[in-house]
Amino acid sequence: MRITVVGGGPGGLYFAALAQQLDPCREVTVWERNAADDTFGFGVVFSDETLGGIEQADPVLFAEVARHFARWSDIDVVHRGRTVTSGGHGFAAINRKVLLEVLRRRCDEVGARIRFSTVAPPVEQLAAESDLVVAADGANSVIRAQFAETFRPSLDTRSGRYMWLGTDKVFDAFTFLIADTPHGPLQVHAYPFSTDRSTFIVEVNERTWRAAGFDTESGANLPPGVSDRASIDRLAELFRADLGGAQLIANNSKWVRFTTVRNQTWRRGNVVLLGDAAHTAHFSIGSGTKLAMEDALSLAACLGEQPGVEQALAGYEAERKPVVASTQRAAQASLQWFEDIEHVVGQDTPQFAFNLLTRSRRVTYDNLRLRDPEYADQAARWFDRQHGGTGAPPLFQPLRLAGATLKNRIVTAPVATDTATDGVPGDEEALWLASSALGGSALVLAGMTAVSARGRPAPGCAGLYTEAQAEAWREIVARVHRVSDGLVGVQLTHAGRKACAAPVGPSPIPFTPGDPPPAELDERGLRLITDEFTAAARRAARAGFDVLELHAGHGHLLSSFLSPLTNRRTDRHGGSLDARLRFPLEVLDAVRAGWPAEKPLLVRISAVDWADGGTGIEDAVQIARAFAEHGAHAIDVSSGEVVAHEAPAYGRSYQTPFAERIRHDVGIPTIAVGGISTQDDATSIVLAGRADLVAVGRAALHDPAWALHAAAELGYRGPGAEWPAHYRPGSAPPPGRRDDRTRPRLSLGANPEPPVHQRWRPQRPELLLTR
Repeated sequence: MRITVVGGGPGGLYFAALAQQLDPCREVTVWERNAADDTFGFGVVFSDETLGGIEQADPVLFAEVARHFARWSDIDVVHRGRTVTSGGHGFAAINRKVLLEVLRRRCDEVGARIRFSTVAPPVEQLAAESDLVVAADGANSVIRAQFAETFRPSLDTRSGRYMWLGTDKVFDAFTFLIADTPHGPLQVHAYPFSTDRSTFIVEVNERTWRAAGFDTESGANLPPGVSDRASIDRLAELFRADLGGAQLIANNSKWVRFTTVRNQTWRRGNVVLLGDAAHTAHFSIGSGTKLAMEDALSLAACLGEQPGVEQALAGYEAERKPVVASTQRAAQASLQWFEDIEHVVGQDTPQFAFNLLTRSRRVTYDNLRLRDPEYADQAARWFDRQHGGTGAPPLFQPLRLAGATLKNRIVTAPVATDTATDGVPGDEEALWLASSALGGSALVLAGMTAVSARGRPAPGCAGLYTEAQAEAWREIVARVHRVSDGLVGVQLTHAGRKACAAPVGPSPIPFTPGDPPPAELDERGLRLITDEFTAAARRAARAGFDVLELHAGHGHLLSSFLSPLTNRRTDRHGGSLDARLRFPLEVLDAVRAGWPAEKPLLVRISAVDWADGGTGIEDAVQIARAFAEHGAHAIDVSSGEVVAHEAPAYGRSYQTPFAERIRHDVGIPTIAVGGISTQDDATSIVLAGRADLVAVGRAALHDPAWALHAAAELGYRGPGAEWPAHYRPGSAPPPGRRDDRTRPRLSLGANPEPPVHQRWRPQRPELLLTR
């Protein structure tokens, strides 16, 4: 088999070495346009998982690479003159130049040929002359661009800037340095990679970059290999105290923007993409080199396992794509957190550090507690001190809203059972709310309760537009109050163009092309609906509800006024965002007038439409601020469901960043909702200050006692999670299938746990110093 690799970076060289070893009869050739000693970059970081793969695949290579590693386990977050340390993470870094030298030697040893300073022949020629062509030619892959119609790449270039530098200061841990300048924050990602060098990456969002004047002096037009000395000198001065007299070292260092590379497919015939040519992930959660070398191992393995090249490439893509997609989701969350760092940099240092450590949503409170119990306990104790010193875990701290106190931070999200008859709720609604309240939630919300018969989203939707409905609700609420100390709330809505009978809206735009267009509301129709909301709010108060939520999201009537995609009016209710807010605010004012002032009033919004031209997060901040100014006590932050052609980025707690942004920019309590299913995620959200409350929806449908089970998982018993008397015998988890087994001793010597805190100390022969 003749294999051609285009690109002599770590991924290409590692694949060449593995492929040649696995079958010495193969003819493996690497084409590299740069000279052997032309190396850009500084250090690269590997995870223990990746290193385990290298050790298994090529023990000789691993042994040589391991000799050059800098190893440590701590992360330091330096913020406002304070340093917070979290241990137990496990890092290994190496000089990129050394790594390439080791890989080149390994290729020589096993017989793979490398052609340096040589541009590869045209890919069509290589594909015709080779059994396999591996495009490892980087993020700006020429081969990918040439076959773009097949690979269908997506290149997401961000607005922020970063500069990759080195320094002769040897950091002893992965260190985040936060410089809060008059122009805005800059952050440094620094880590050691040898006995005398560290990587020093400076990152800044575009607004701060321009405000600080870096745009006027940046070397945007500098040729390859020439560094932006003016910016580097300014950065050296800015971080002079952190560098402690050490120098910044340039190597083709200039301001660049990060591009996330994705491809619909990684293969075309016998040509396959590898590493950055196929995908990139932001450097804040790991190394592109790590991903490329994992690709190389997978591709080499699939070539050995499958009967032909076509099957091997299909297996490689099927194996690696889900892994890369998971990494890219975490990297995207991390990237966006750093882009928006100016909105959270004002947090107290302990909370800011926890927020930073959990930014990708892959590292969580439980994960940190497993790595470094002392650090996790310190973070939780800090939160406890800020909230009255109750001693409860963050998720079970009380929260005051208006004149009400929520016993913990857990909300059962509004769920519509659609079992009402003529809008009158029945047994199903009563059982659902009672079971959720008995299950320990501080607040349970009755979902999508219509203010009129014409405003119902479904025929079985409950309502509050008749006295019979109000009386049925009064009995349900009273029953829940008799068995639980949880608060009971109701979500009021008019479905607008999503109404099941007579759709109406700000403009005659149907939700989907096949739907009947909604009737455009005139001023009389708007006044009528406002009065219906007022009457429903009064009925809710008489029914004994503790909390009222106004539904202004998910494409219902108020939501459709807010979005420019659904509101095309030219009168005083359309056009600018201020104008589009007018009717929803009129409704909020009317509801406020009909609802007791001491009871919490929430507003649910769709923070973003997930569609071009629709509402974005900047709009959501303005919308939330307007609702707060008109009397809302908290914002329930959801997203989407406004237009049928939306493209949401679903994932773990995927809407939480919107809640975080609104909380910090507006200064109003927020409820995070969407993709939150575990105690761990909920605790992480609250402790990081991303939201004040978490709403659990589908997870609560799966387990109505979600809150009590979360408390049991944390080992907490107290006023934030009181088990009903008849549930108390089940408050401890039942024994598992093999819980009764006592394991024997199977070793002569002790197997001590590795120390939590390890720092890089190159002057010591053993390289590690435990503290």
